[in-house]
Amino acid sequence: MAIDDITKKAQAFLKDNKVQDALKSEKAEEISDKLLDSVANAAKKVSGGKHDAKIDEAKAKADKHIGNE
Repeated sequence: MAIDDITKKAQAFLKDNKVQDALKSEKAEEISDKLLDSVANAAKKVSGGKHDAKIDEAKAKADKHIGNE
């Protein structure tokens, strides 16, 4: 299967109403919050706290696009 075929199938999958509803569900919000918290905390640890504000800003921007809040 070519990369173009995979991309087209992924795009079609993401446009499906059931998938969109699932991505905007409370469960998706819970999972995304946990994932974003983990990634942000790891990034803060690696950066030694030097970039905490930027990491928090990036996390907030990502969180706006995932889940229902």
